[in-house]
Amino acid sequence: MPASSPPGSKLVSLVVPIYCEQEVVGEFYRRAKTALSSLGPRLHHEIVFVDDGSTDGSLAALRDIASRDPHVRVVNLSRNFGHQKAITAGLDHAAGDAVVVIDGDLQDPPEVVCDMVRVWDEQGVKVVYGVREERRGESAFKTLSAKLFYRLVGRLAESELANDSGDFRLMDRAVVSVLTTMREESRYMRGLMSWVGFSQYALRYKRDPRYAGHTKYPLRKMVRLGADAITSFSERPLKIATGFGVFVTGLSLLLACWIIVGKIVTPERVVQGWTSMMVTVLFLGGVQLLSIGVLGEYIARVYRETKHRPLYVVAERYGFGTDDGCEK
Repeated sequence: MPASSPPGSKLVSLVVPIYCEQEVVGEFYRRAKTALSSLGPRLHHEIVFVDDGSTDGSLAALRDIASRDPHVRVVNLSRNFGHQKAITAGLDHAAGDAVVVIDGDLQDPPEVVCDMVRVWDEQGVKVVYGVREERRGESAFKTLSAKLFYRLVGRLAESELANDSGDFRLMDRAVVSVLTTMREESRYMRGLMSWVGFSQYALRYKRDPRYAGHTKYPLRKMVRLGADAITSFSERPLKIATGFGVFVTGLSLLLACWIIVGKIVTPERVVQGWTSMMVTVLFLGGVQLLSIGVLGEYIARVYRETKHRPLYVVAERYGFGTDDGCEK
């Protein structure tokens, strides 16, 4: 059960998804604990770590921290369900009046959490999201690909998404209560957080280099996340495929008319051959396969939703007063 708190005080929950971060966990906890303890007696805290099926010593380190600090909770998932579902598990288990989602790699400084909490507490803003004005320690390719990712998703998704903002944000309990009712399988949490609305505030900060280890979001996962973001929040790919199909069909009809007229008017000048035919067939075939692929992405998501499987499975919990496994 949560540690006792003074009457009338507010609880701030820090949700931290962890996947193979053994080298970082201890330092992250030290800095996060120092930052949260500085909030004062009116704002107490809890830290909810979600171990997303780590294969190193992360879970053992988290259990050790939880045994020493009554404000620390640990949710151990039965396997690796992915970053977005680990965040979902953390939100489901957080009890705070305000909930802050932050990665445990120390790229997002825990000290910024205090600034977020102050904006929420003093101005009554329901969502405070971090905007990266500087990305230290990242390669030019990583920085460029991230910028392209946010702008492409923002252009295609039918929900307003801030450029250069990630999952690092504070949400009021009212926002979290809505998010926990949204159980769609293909999850893009920052899109869901934006979709629910409420008053929002952009807090600019400088992102630090990774403390240790390597990124858990390579290009392959970024592409997958982008696909989830676009197909979960937009029908535009379907509309683009339809529009492109109409355009190609019209172009093909014009080409057919030109060939027929040429055959009738000047039959001696029409060159017989397979080049134009093959170009046309390959082009139309590529358009058809692309359109079928877009349809397949949407159908696959509908198929997964119809199964009604839990988003994640909890193997063990520590610091909650019970270690019973559960599904969500």
